[in-house]
Amino acid sequence: MAREIGKLSAVAVRSQNTPGLYGDGGGLYLQVTPVGAKTWIYRFQIAGKRRDMGLGAIHTISLAEAREEARRCRQLVRDGIDPIDSRRAAKLSARATAAKTMTFRQCAEAYIKSHEAGWSNAKHGAQWTSTLETYVYPSFGSLPVNAVDTGLVMKVLEPIWSTKTETANRVRGRIESILDWAAVRKHRIGENPARWRGNLDKLLPARAKVAKAGHHAALA
Repeated sequence: MAREIGKLSAVAVRSQNTPGLYGDGGGLYLQVTPVGAKTWIYRFQIAGKRRDMGLGAIHTISLAEAREEARRCRQLVRDGIDPIDSRRAAKLSARATAAKTMTFRQCAEAYIKSHEAGWSNAKHGAQWTSTLETYVYPSFGSLPVNAVDTGLVMKVLEPIWSTKTETANRVRGRIESILDWAAVRKHRIGENPARWRGNLDKLLPARAKVAKAGHHAALA
């Protein structure tokens, strides 16, 4: 006969203040400590050894969420996988992925470093850095380069497209080059959101039209 599951109620969980372990069934327990802290414990046995796995405090993990997590853990145990080891491996994998993730600024700095030797004008690299620090980094310099999308690029370009058109176009081109570099280096995938033809040209007026509209008759 299968063990009963779902013994606890949300009211019982909130009102229980006596220290101890209170079983919900299926290995899930509410743990009340002597100081009144309440946490969820999943108790299981694998390879002949009993283990207790903390699932979190009741103020962050609801009864329903704890039951779902316990169900997932029971499936792992059934397949011969230790849930604690599985969670640890997942955390290590996430940390490794995060360590490999480059921000837009890191990619920009790497791009400039790899190209500055071929730039004939020594000031060229400084100009790249200056425009990026002024217009781009405040918006998405610290974001992962694979998170940069058309909306973020437009956030940078729209405010200056009509007033500083040439500067805005240089900024757009530099963003495009950096994102292309990042794609080739496998730091991002997908279309380049800073590309002009067939992309930003549908969202922004052509430079020639903006520049023409920006000329006014001289004042007396």
